[in-house]
Amino acid sequence: MAAICSGEAQTPNYRAPRRADGKPDLSGIWQAAGTANWDIEAHEAKPGPLAIMGALGAIPAGLGVVEGGALPYQPAALQKKKENEANWLTLDPIVKCHLPGVPRATYMPFPFKIVQSLESVLIVYEFASASRVIKMNLQDDVPGDSWMGRSRAHWQGDTLVIDVTGFNDQTWFDSAGNFHSDALHVVERYTPAGPNTLLYEATIEDPKVFTRTWKMSMPLYRHLEKNAQVLDFSCGVSK
Repeated sequence: MAAICSGEAQTPNYRAPRRADGKPDLSGIWQAAGTANWDIEAHEAKPGPLAIMGALGAIPAGLGVVEGGALPYQPAALQKKKENEANWLTLDPIVKCHLPGVPRATYMPFPFKIVQSLESVLIVYEFASASRVIKMNLQDDVPGDSWMGRSRAHWQGDTLVIDVTGFNDQTWFDSAGNFHSDALHVVERYTPAGPNTLLYEATIEDPKVFTRTWKMSMPLYRHLEKNAQVLDFSCGVSK
């Protein structure tokens, strides 16, 4: 982790550096550190789906990032989740190099870059060259569903709040088969927690799949190595 984060403790009431417009400066290259991409819920270490890879393909244990315990699936949706998990290698959109969706793009094992302007926030992800142009205080609603959804943002104090709707039903939350429908609504919150740390929170609402709204949270760490950059990861797409 030395190349990713500085190791400083999160400072209570931390005040982030300001931009010329007075808003916190969130620019930089960030990355999550953890096992959420495998499974956002708490899980034990277990073998991966390809025995030939041995320990290299194993799934590390994780404490989970979901607040409040198990995901509140509706009964039929829970059965589908189990079927997804059993068929990970053929069903996970990431295996086919499709766009990861939101919030999964945030905690994949790849960095992403945040660039701010007065009118918008650009987030560029390394995986599959995914990107989001997020308009500040956008009121108009653009029709059509997409892999990364439609995002609009505003500030609540030092927290950047991004409201995301307009998803298709093709992305997953992780490789454990946790999924959503086209009714997914995500509210992301990015809060400076230290000189090189952001607190990321994602509130999930999907009445077709879950019985109630739920939330995940995790820290994001700034890359500090010399000449840090988001590189190309072009994995191709297989059908």
